[in-house]
Amino acid sequence: MIPVAFYGTSPFAVPSLEALARDGRFEIVCVITQPDRPAGRKGELTKPAVKIAAEQLGLRVEQPERLKADDAYATLQSVGGECAVVASYGQIIPQRVLDLYSKGMVNVHASLLPEYRGASPINAAIRDGRDETGVTIMLMDAKMDHGPILAMAAEPIREDDTTATLTPRLADLGASLLLAVLPGYLEGSIKPIEQDHDKATFVKLLSREDGKLEPTKPAVELERLVRAMDPWPGTYLEYGGKRLKILKAVLGPMTDRQPGTLYMESAELRLACVGGTSLTLLTVQPEGKPPMEGAAFARGARVTG
Repeated sequence: MIPVAFYGTSPFAVPSLEALARDGRFEIVCVITQPDRPAGRKGELTKPAVKIAAEQLGLRVEQPERLKADDAYATLQSVGGECAVVASYGQIIPQRVLDLYSKGMVNVHASLLPEYRGASPINAAIRDGRDETGVTIMLMDAKMDHGPILAMAAEPIREDDTTATLTPRLADLGASLLLAVLPGYLEGSIKPIEQDHDKATFVKLLSREDGKLEPTKPAVELERLVRAMDPWPGTYLEYGGKRLKILKAVLGPMTDRQPGTLYMESAELRLACVGGTSLTLLTVQPEGKPPMEGAAFARGARVTG
């Protein structure tokens, strides 16, 4: 069996970990994931999805705070591995860690590179209205998502896809492609192909402010943003000096109302946007309250036509 180290943290990485662990050609010598972090209103320490999966598989787990630290490097050096697989790990891999593996580090990335290099490729593809995205299996180098490509596979983006619904499909696709490609790469029959760096685009780590809905944009862009930011960081409007979370929305009919106006029409809550477009707000969540239908919020807030 080929000794492999696995680096991953989020649910996106779990299918790749499980696929490798159950394939008799590979031995996972160690799973490297992020430390447990506080989560929820109570701030309780929560295990990363990959740690949970690794423990269920009976695998060794290491959770270094910083890969750059000398003690982390010493641990990684001691566990060994001919190559490493990385999927949604969440830290920059230092060069000396890259150099630990004679066959390099192979990354499962959720876009069709060189498009959408960076931390939020799935969100970006939905936000930008793309018809498809996909996964890329690539050989890592010192730059973010810059290394040569081993294989790619496309996945259609459905009209109602959110990041929450698209991510599991891409995760499964990445796991399947990884198993199809990794043995050939390791034995030398699959050769890395350089990316076209002139066509590279980049996406950043998201913050809560990225979910603000601006009615100065067309409703079609806001509808995509609602889906792209589901489940995190979510989208919101400023209304009455507070944040009104928008959990689900669809395109509404044309209107002559001023952009930014909330109004009731045909028993539905709508937001007027630029160019005479509108967004129907199906499910919202006021601050400190549970989610509710847009129409129910409108009645309580006395939003009229």
